[in-house]
Amino acid sequence: MKVLLVGGGGREHALGWKIAQSPRLSKLYLAPGNPGLKALGETLPVAAEDVDAIVKAAREKAVDLVVVGPETPLAAGLADRLAAADIPCFGPSAAAARLETSKAFAKEICAAAGAPTAAYGRFHEAGPARAFLRAQRAPYVIKADGLAAGKGVVIAETLAEADAAVDDFLAGRFGAASAEILIEEFMEGEEASFFALCDGERVLPLSAAQDHKRAFDGDEGPNTGGMGAYSPTPVFTDEIREQTIARIAEPVVAEMRRRGAPYRGVLYIGLMIGADGPRVVEFNARFGDPECQALMRRLESDILPALYAAAVGDLAGRTLDWSDEAAALVVLAAKGYPGAYEKGSRIRGVEAANRLPGVVVFHAGTEERDGALIAAGGRVLNVTATGATIREAVERAYAGVDAVDWPEGFCRRDIAWRALAREPGARGP
Repeated sequence: MKVLLVGGGGREHALGWKIAQSPRLSKLYLAPGNPGLKALGETLPVAAEDVDAIVKAAREKAVDLVVVGPETPLAAGLADRLAAADIPCFGPSAAAARLETSKAFAKEICAAAGAPTAAYGRFHEAGPARAFLRAQRAPYVIKADGLAAGKGVVIAETLAEADAAVDDFLAGRFGAASAEILIEEFMEGEEASFFALCDGERVLPLSAAQDHKRAFDGDEGPNTGGMGAYSPTPVFTDEIREQTIARIAEPVVAEMRRRGAPYRGVLYIGLMIGADGPRVVEFNARFGDPECQALMRRLESDILPALYAAAVGDLAGRTLDWSDEAAALVVLAAKGYPGAYEKGSRIRGVEAANRLPGVVVFHAGTEERDGALIAAGGRVLNVTATGATIREAVERAYAGVDAVDWPEGFCRRDIAWRALAREPGARGP
Protein backbone atom coordinates (compact mmCIF):
# COMPACT_ATOMS: atom_id res chain seq x y z
CA MET A 1 0.00 0.00 0.00
CA LYS A 2 1.33 3.44 -0.94
CA VAL A 3 0.62 6.15 1.63
CA LEU A 4 0.95 9.94 1.53
CA LEU A 5 1.33 11.46 5.00
CA VAL A 6 0.48 15.16 5.19
CA GLY A 7 2.30 17.33 7.73
CA GLY A 8 5.74 17.82 9.18
CA GLY A 9 5.50 18.09 12.95
CA GLY A 10 6.00 15.80 15.91
CA ARG A 11 2.56 14.23 15.51
CA GLU A 12 3.32 13.38 11.88
CA HIS A 13 6.76 11.98 12.75
CA ALA A 14 5.10 9.65 15.27
CA LEU A 15 2.42 8.61 12.77
CA GLY A 16 5.03 8.04 10.07
CA TRP A 17 7.20 6.06 12.50
CA LYS A 18 4.25 3.77 13.24
CA ILE A 19 3.01 3.51 9.64
CA ALA A 20 6.53 2.61 8.49
CA GLN A 21 6.42 -0.48 10.70
CA SER A 22 3.47 -1.91 8.75
CA PRO A 23 4.23 -4.97 6.57
CA ARG A 24 1.48 -3.71 4.27
CA LEU A 25 3.32 -0.51 3.44
CA SER A 26 5.11 -0.46 0.09
CA LYS A 27 5.95 3.25 -0.10
CA LEU A 28 5.60 6.23 2.22
CA TYR A 29 5.47 9.74 0.79
CA LEU A 30 5.77 12.77 3.07
CA ALA A 31 4.34 16.22 2.40
CA PRO A 32 6.49 17.95 3.46
CA GLY A 33 7.97 15.74 6.20
CA ASN A 34 10.88 16.77 8.43
CA PRO A 35 14.48 15.65 9.10
CA GLY A 36 13.27 12.80 11.29
CA LEU A 37 10.67 11.60 8.81
CA LYS A 38 12.94 11.61 5.76
CA ALA A 39 14.58 8.37 6.91
CA LEU A 40 11.17 6.68 6.70
CA GLY A 41 10.04 7.67 3.21
CA GLU A 42 10.28 10.08 0.30
CA THR A 43 9.78 13.73 1.14
CA LEU A 44 7.92 15.91 -1.35
CA PRO A 45 8.30 19.69 -1.71
CA VAL A 46 4.64 20.20 -0.87
CA ALA A 47 3.32 22.32 2.00
CA ALA A 48 0.72 20.73 4.25
CA GLU A 49 -1.62 23.67 3.61
CA ASP A 50 -1.36 23.44 -0.21
CA VAL A 51 -4.49 21.43 -0.97
CA ASP A 52 -4.07 21.61 -4.76
CA ALA A 53 -0.49 20.36 -4.60
CA ILE A 54 -1.38 17.53 -2.22
CA VAL A 55 -4.19 16.28 -4.46
CA LYS A 56 -1.87 16.51 -7.46
CA ALA A 57 0.86 14.55 -5.67
CA ALA A 58 -1.62 11.89 -4.52
CA ARG A 59 -2.72 11.41 -8.13
CA GLU A 60 0.77 11.40 -9.61
CA LYS A 61 2.10 8.94 -7.05
CA ALA A 62 -1.06 6.79 -7.33
CA VAL A 63 -1.31 6.49 -3.55
CA ASP A 64 -3.80 4.16 -1.90
CA LEU A 65 -4.34 6.34 1.17
CA VAL A 66 -3.72 9.91 2.29
CA VAL A 67 -3.26 10.36 6.05
CA VAL A 68 -3.77 13.96 7.17
CA GLY A 69 -2.00 15.08 10.34
CA PRO A 70 -2.80 18.80 10.89
CA GLU A 71 -6.16 20.54 10.99
CA THR A 72 -5.60 23.33 8.46
CA PRO A 73 -5.84 21.22 5.28
CA LEU A 74 -8.89 19.44 6.68
CA ALA A 75 -10.60 22.76 7.32
CA ALA A 76 -9.71 23.75 3.75
CA GLY A 77 -11.51 20.70 2.33
CA LEU A 78 -8.62 18.37 1.50
CA ALA A 79 -10.67 15.26 2.30
CA ASP A 80 -13.47 16.49 0.03
CA ARG A 81 -11.06 17.10 -2.84
CA LEU A 82 -9.52 13.66 -2.43
CA ALA A 83 -12.96 12.04 -2.31
CA ALA A 84 -13.78 13.73 -5.62
CA ALA A 85 -10.59 12.19 -7.02
CA ASP A 86 -11.58 8.76 -5.60
CA ILE A 87 -8.56 8.67 -3.26
CA PRO A 88 -9.24 7.38 0.29
CA CYS A 89 -8.40 9.93 2.97
CA PHE A 90 -7.93 9.41 6.68
CA GLY A 91 -9.40 12.66 7.90
CA PRO A 92 -12.89 14.21 7.96
CA SER A 93 -14.59 16.36 5.36
CA ALA A 94 -14.65 20.12 5.90
CA ALA A 95 -18.25 19.81 7.09
CA ALA A 96 -17.34 17.14 9.65
CA ALA A 97 -14.16 19.00 10.68
CA ARG A 98 -16.41 21.81 11.92
CA LEU A 99 -16.39 19.91 15.20
CA GLU A 100 -12.96 21.49 15.60
CA THR A 101 -13.11 24.56 13.40
CA SER A 102 -16.19 26.01 15.13
CA LYS A 103 -16.60 25.69 18.88
CA ALA A 104 -20.15 26.99 18.55
CA PHE A 105 -20.99 24.21 16.10
CA ALA A 106 -19.44 21.67 18.46
CA LYS A 107 -21.72 22.94 21.22
CA GLU A 108 -24.74 22.53 18.94
CA ILE A 109 -23.74 18.94 18.22
CA CYS A 110 -23.27 18.22 21.93
CA ALA A 111 -26.74 19.57 22.65
CA ALA A 112 -28.35 17.52 19.86
CA ALA A 113 -26.46 14.36 20.85
CA GLY A 114 -27.01 14.81 24.58
CA ALA A 115 -23.26 14.88 25.21
CA PRO A 116 -22.43 16.56 28.54
CA THR A 117 -20.48 19.82 28.28
CA ALA A 118 -20.21 23.23 29.93
CA ALA A 119 -23.01 25.80 29.80
CA TYR A 120 -22.12 28.70 27.52
CA GLY A 121 -23.11 31.83 25.62
CA ARG A 122 -22.21 32.94 22.07
CA PHE A 123 -21.35 36.55 21.25
CA HIS A 124 -20.36 38.79 18.34
CA GLU A 125 -20.36 42.04 20.32
CA ALA A 126 -18.60 43.12 23.50
CA GLY A 127 -21.64 44.66 25.25
CA PRO A 128 -23.74 41.50 25.50
CA ALA A 129 -20.63 39.46 26.29
CA ARG A 130 -19.76 41.72 29.22
CA ALA A 131 -23.34 41.54 30.51
CA PHE A 132 -23.21 37.73 30.34
CA LEU A 133 -19.92 37.68 32.25
CA ARG A 134 -21.51 39.55 35.13
CA ALA A 135 -24.05 36.79 35.57
CA GLN A 136 -21.25 34.20 35.90
CA ARG A 137 -18.80 33.28 38.61
CA ALA A 138 -15.00 33.41 38.42
CA PRO A 139 -12.93 32.00 36.88
CA TYR A 140 -14.24 32.99 33.45
CA VAL A 141 -13.55 30.97 30.29
CA ILE A 142 -13.41 32.92 27.01
CA LYS A 143 -12.84 31.09 23.72
CA ALA A 144 -12.43 32.13 20.10
CA ASP A 145 -14.94 30.23 17.98
CA GLY A 146 -12.51 29.25 15.22
CA LEU A 147 -9.01 27.85 14.84
CA ALA A 148 -6.39 29.81 16.76
CA ALA A 149 -3.39 27.46 16.83
CA GLY A 150 -4.24 26.24 20.33
CA LYS A 151 -4.04 29.76 21.78
CA GLY A 152 -7.67 30.92 21.49
CA VAL A 153 -8.65 30.28 25.11
CA VAL A 154 -8.32 32.57 28.14
CA ILE A 155 -9.18 31.55 31.69
CA ALA A 156 -9.59 34.82 33.56
CA GLU A 157 -9.56 35.04 37.35
CA THR A 158 -11.16 38.49 37.50
CA LEU A 159 -13.87 40.39 35.63
CA ALA A 160 -11.29 42.93 34.50
CA GLU A 161 -9.19 40.21 32.91
CA ALA A 162 -12.29 38.66 31.33
CA ASP A 163 -13.42 42.01 29.91
CA ALA A 164 -9.96 42.56 28.46
CA ALA A 165 -10.00 39.12 26.83
CA VAL A 166 -13.44 39.78 25.31
CA ASP A 167 -12.25 43.11 23.87
CA ASP A 168 -9.00 41.56 22.61
CA PHE A 169 -10.72 38.64 20.87
CA LEU A 170 -13.53 40.64 19.30
CA ALA A 171 -11.06 43.31 18.15
CA GLY A 172 -9.54 40.68 15.89
CA ARG A 173 -6.67 39.11 17.81
CA PHE A 174 -7.19 35.88 15.84
CA GLY A 175 -8.81 37.41 12.78
CA ALA A 176 -11.98 35.68 11.62
CA ALA A 177 -11.44 32.94 14.22
CA SER A 178 -12.39 35.34 17.03
CA ALA A 179 -15.12 37.26 15.22
CA GLU A 180 -17.43 35.17 17.40
CA ILE A 181 -16.57 34.12 20.94
CA LEU A 182 -17.92 31.70 23.51
CA ILE A 183 -18.05 32.35 27.23
CA GLU A 184 -18.26 29.07 29.11
CA GLU A 185 -18.93 27.82 32.59
CA PHE A 186 -15.67 26.88 34.29
CA MET A 187 -15.61 23.12 34.77
CA GLU A 188 -13.96 21.63 37.84
CA GLY A 189 -11.98 18.42 37.54
CA GLU A 190 -9.00 16.89 35.79
CA GLU A 191 -8.47 17.00 32.03
CA ALA A 192 -7.75 14.05 29.76
CA SER A 193 -7.71 13.46 26.03
CA PHE A 194 -9.55 10.48 24.52
CA PHE A 195 -9.22 9.29 20.93
CA ALA A 196 -11.33 7.10 18.69
CA LEU A 197 -11.14 6.07 15.05
CA CYS A 198 -14.42 6.67 13.20
CA ASP A 199 -15.65 5.42 9.82
CA GLY A 200 -18.73 7.60 9.53
CA GLU A 201 -20.89 5.17 11.48
CA ARG A 202 -18.79 3.11 13.88
CA VAL A 203 -16.36 4.07 16.64
CA LEU A 204 -13.16 2.17 17.41
CA PRO A 205 -11.86 3.42 20.78
CA LEU A 206 -8.14 4.03 21.09
CA SER A 207 -6.63 5.10 24.40
CA ALA A 208 -6.42 8.20 26.56
CA ALA A 209 -3.58 10.54 27.41
CA GLN A 210 -3.02 13.66 29.46
CA ASP A 211 -1.47 16.80 27.99
CA HIS A 212 0.30 19.67 29.78
CA LYS A 213 -0.71 22.98 28.21
CA ARG A 214 1.02 25.53 30.43
CA ALA A 215 4.56 26.51 29.54
CA PHE A 216 6.19 26.11 32.96
CA ASP A 217 6.36 23.74 35.91
CA GLY A 218 3.42 23.68 38.27
CA ASP A 219 1.03 24.53 35.42
CA GLU A 220 2.26 28.11 35.42
CA GLY A 221 2.72 30.49 32.51
CA PRO A 222 0.91 30.91 29.20
CA ASN A 223 -0.98 28.22 27.33
CA THR A 224 1.01 26.44 24.64
CA GLY A 225 0.31 23.79 22.03
CA GLY A 226 1.41 21.24 24.64
CA MET A 227 4.64 20.77 26.62
CA GLY A 228 4.36 17.06 27.31
CA ALA A 229 2.01 14.12 27.69
CA TYR A 230 1.71 10.64 29.07
CA SER A 231 -0.47 7.58 28.57
CA PRO A 232 -2.32 5.86 30.12
CA THR A 233 -3.67 8.36 32.61
CA PRO A 234 -5.02 7.14 35.97
CA VAL A 235 -7.97 9.55 35.99
CA PHE A 236 -9.35 7.84 32.87
CA THR A 237 -10.71 4.72 34.56
CA ASP A 238 -12.61 1.90 32.85
CA GLU A 239 -15.85 3.45 34.06
CA ILE A 240 -14.94 6.86 32.62
CA ARG A 241 -13.97 5.17 29.36
CA GLU A 242 -17.35 3.45 29.08
CA GLN A 243 -19.18 6.70 29.87
CA THR A 244 -17.14 8.62 27.30
CA ILE A 245 -17.88 6.13 24.55
CA ALA A 246 -21.57 5.71 25.36
CA ARG A 247 -22.45 9.33 26.26
CA ILE A 248 -20.15 11.27 23.94
CA ALA A 249 -18.29 9.48 21.16
CA GLU A 250 -21.05 7.26 19.78
CA PRO A 251 -23.89 9.85 20.05
CA VAL A 252 -21.75 12.57 18.44
CA VAL A 253 -20.75 10.35 15.52
CA ALA A 254 -24.39 9.32 15.08
CA GLU A 255 -25.50 12.97 15.09
CA MET A 256 -22.92 13.91 12.47
CA ARG A 257 -24.12 11.09 10.26
CA ARG A 258 -27.74 12.17 10.77
CA ARG A 259 -26.79 15.65 9.59
CA GLY A 260 -25.27 14.33 6.38
CA ALA A 261 -21.66 14.97 7.46
CA PRO A 262 -20.40 11.49 8.44
CA TYR A 263 -17.22 11.69 10.49
CA ARG A 264 -14.27 9.67 9.18
CA GLY A 265 -10.84 9.87 10.74
CA VAL A 266 -9.75 10.24 14.33
CA LEU A 267 -11.99 12.06 16.79
CA TYR A 268 -10.16 13.76 19.63
CA ILE A 269 -12.35 14.42 22.64
CA GLY A 270 -10.90 16.79 25.22
CA LEU A 271 -12.53 15.94 28.52
CA MET A 272 -12.96 17.43 31.96
CA ILE A 273 -13.45 14.60 34.41
CA GLY A 274 -15.22 15.69 37.57
CA ALA A 275 -17.54 14.33 40.22
CA ASP A 276 -20.36 13.91 37.69
CA GLY A 277 -18.24 12.08 35.12
CA PRO A 278 -16.68 13.20 31.82
CA ARG A 279 -17.76 16.39 30.05
CA VAL A 280 -16.60 17.72 26.68
CA VAL A 281 -14.08 20.56 26.71
CA GLU A 282 -13.47 20.49 22.96
CA PHE A 283 -13.20 18.29 19.89
CA ASN A 284 -10.30 18.08 17.47
CA ALA A 285 -10.56 16.60 13.99
CA ARG A 286 -7.09 15.05 14.18
CA PHE A 287 -4.71 13.43 16.64
CA GLY A 288 -3.66 15.69 19.46
CA ASP A 289 -0.09 16.89 19.52
CA PRO A 290 1.76 15.78 21.66
CA GLU A 291 -0.68 13.08 22.86
CA CYS A 292 -0.44 11.24 19.53
CA GLN A 293 3.25 10.61 20.11
CA ALA A 294 2.57 8.88 23.42
CA LEU A 295 -0.22 6.78 21.89
CA MET A 296 1.94 5.62 18.99
CA ARG A 297 4.59 4.44 21.46
CA ARG A 298 1.98 2.25 23.20
CA LEU A 299 0.10 0.90 20.17
CA GLU A 300 1.13 -2.68 19.41
CA SER A 301 -1.17 -3.37 16.44
CA ASP A 302 -0.41 -2.48 12.83
CA ILE A 303 -1.98 0.95 12.48
CA LEU A 304 -2.18 1.07 8.68
CA PRO A 305 -5.14 -1.32 8.17
CA ALA A 306 -7.11 0.58 10.82
CA LEU A 307 -6.43 3.96 9.20
CA TYR A 308 -7.50 2.62 5.81
CA ALA A 309 -10.62 0.98 7.25
CA ALA A 310 -11.68 4.26 8.86
CA ALA A 311 -11.14 6.09 5.58
CA VAL A 312 -13.28 3.67 3.54
CA GLY A 313 -16.01 3.03 6.14
CA ASP A 314 -15.01 -0.49 7.19
CA LEU A 315 -14.16 -0.53 10.91
CA ALA A 316 -16.70 -3.23 11.76
CA GLY A 317 -15.16 -5.96 13.89
CA ARG A 318 -11.73 -4.36 14.13
CA THR A 319 -9.75 -4.19 17.35
CA LEU A 320 -6.38 -2.78 18.38
CA ASP A 321 -3.88 -4.07 20.93
CA TRP A 322 -2.09 -1.81 23.39
CA SER A 323 1.05 -2.30 25.42
CA ASP A 324 0.72 -2.55 29.18
CA GLU A 325 3.72 -0.23 29.39
CA ALA A 326 3.33 3.48 29.92
CA ALA A 327 4.62 6.18 27.59
CA ALA A 328 5.77 9.69 28.46
CA LEU A 329 6.79 12.62 26.30
CA VAL A 330 8.69 15.81 27.05
CA VAL A 331 8.64 18.71 24.60
CA LEU A 332 11.88 20.60 24.07
CA ALA A 333 10.89 24.10 22.98
CA ALA A 334 12.81 27.20 21.96
CA LYS A 335 13.31 29.67 24.80
CA GLY A 336 10.59 32.31 24.60
CA TYR A 337 7.92 29.95 23.26
CA PRO A 338 4.92 30.42 23.04
CA GLY A 339 5.91 34.07 22.66
CA ALA A 340 8.75 35.39 20.51
CA TYR A 341 11.59 32.93 20.04
CA GLU A 342 14.68 32.69 17.85
CA LYS A 343 15.26 30.14 15.11
CA GLY A 344 18.54 28.84 13.74
CA SER A 345 20.32 27.42 16.79
CA ARG A 346 22.16 24.11 16.39
CA ILE A 347 20.99 20.93 18.11
CA ARG A 348 23.29 18.05 19.03
CA GLY A 349 22.85 14.79 20.87
CA VAL A 350 19.61 13.50 19.33
CA GLU A 351 21.19 10.23 18.24
CA ALA A 352 22.70 9.78 21.70
CA ALA A 353 19.22 10.20 23.18
CA ASN A 354 17.79 7.66 20.73
CA ARG A 355 20.27 5.05 21.94
CA LEU A 356 18.98 5.19 25.52
CA PRO A 357 16.63 2.43 26.77
CA GLY A 358 13.04 3.01 25.65
CA VAL A 359 13.73 6.43 24.11
CA VAL A 360 12.58 7.65 20.69
CA VAL A 361 12.97 11.32 19.72
CA PHE A 362 10.42 12.75 17.30
CA HIS A 363 11.19 15.91 15.33
CA ALA A 364 8.61 18.69 15.64
CA GLY A 365 10.26 21.92 14.47
CA THR A 366 13.64 21.11 12.93
CA GLU A 367 15.45 21.47 9.64
CA GLU A 368 18.81 20.37 8.27
CA ARG A 369 21.32 22.96 7.17
CA ASP A 370 24.84 22.11 5.95
CA GLY A 371 24.64 18.74 7.65
CA ALA A 372 23.58 20.19 11.00
CA LEU A 373 20.25 19.86 12.80
CA ILE A 374 18.73 23.31 13.31
CA ALA A 375 15.84 24.56 15.45
CA ALA A 376 13.16 25.92 13.12
CA GLY A 377 10.05 26.20 15.29
CA GLY A 378 8.63 26.81 18.75
CA ARG A 379 8.18 23.22 19.80
CA VAL A 380 11.30 21.60 18.38
CA LEU A 381 11.77 18.03 19.68
CA ASN A 382 9.51 15.47 21.35
CA VAL A 383 11.52 13.14 23.60
CA THR A 384 9.40 10.05 24.21
CA ALA A 385 10.04 6.98 26.32
CA THR A 386 8.26 3.84 27.46
CA GLY A 387 8.57 2.04 30.77
CA ALA A 388 6.93 -0.53 33.01
CA THR A 389 5.37 2.32 35.02
CA ILE A 390 4.60 5.97 34.39
CA ARG A 391 7.47 6.90 36.68
CA GLU A 392 9.96 4.77 34.73
CA ALA A 393 8.72 6.20 31.42
CA VAL A 394 9.10 9.74 32.75
CA GLU A 395 12.58 9.09 34.13
CA ARG A 396 13.69 7.62 30.81
CA ALA A 397 12.23 10.55 28.88
CA TYR A 398 14.15 13.04 31.02
CA ALA A 399 17.33 10.99 30.55
CA GLY A 400 16.73 11.47 26.83
CA VAL A 401 16.20 15.20 27.32
CA ASP A 402 19.48 15.45 29.22
CA ALA A 403 21.31 13.68 26.39
CA VAL A 404 20.26 16.41 23.94
CA ASP A 405 22.75 19.29 23.70
CA TRP A 406 20.71 22.38 22.94
CA PRO A 407 21.31 25.34 25.29
CA GLU A 408 18.71 27.45 23.48
CA GLY A 409 15.90 25.08 24.45
CA PHE A 410 13.82 24.52 27.57
CA CYS A 411 11.27 22.04 28.89
CA ARG A 412 8.97 21.43 31.79
CA ARG A 413 10.45 19.17 34.46
CA ASP A 414 7.18 17.95 35.96
CA ILE A 415 5.47 15.98 33.18
CA ALA A 416 2.96 13.47 34.57
CA TRP A 417 2.97 15.11 38.00
CA ARG A 418 -0.72 14.32 38.54
CA ALA A 419 -0.15 10.61 38.01
CA LEU A 420 3.03 10.59 40.07
CA ALA A 421 1.27 12.50 42.86
CA ARG A 422 -1.16 9.59 43.19
CA GLU A 423 1.66 7.30 44.28
CA PRO A 424 1.85 6.60 48.03
CA GLY A 425 3.69 9.36 49.85
CA ALA A 426 3.97 11.52 46.75
CA ARG A 427 3.25 15.24 46.49
CA GLY A 428 2.14 17.46 43.64
CA PRO A 429 4.35 20.13 42.04
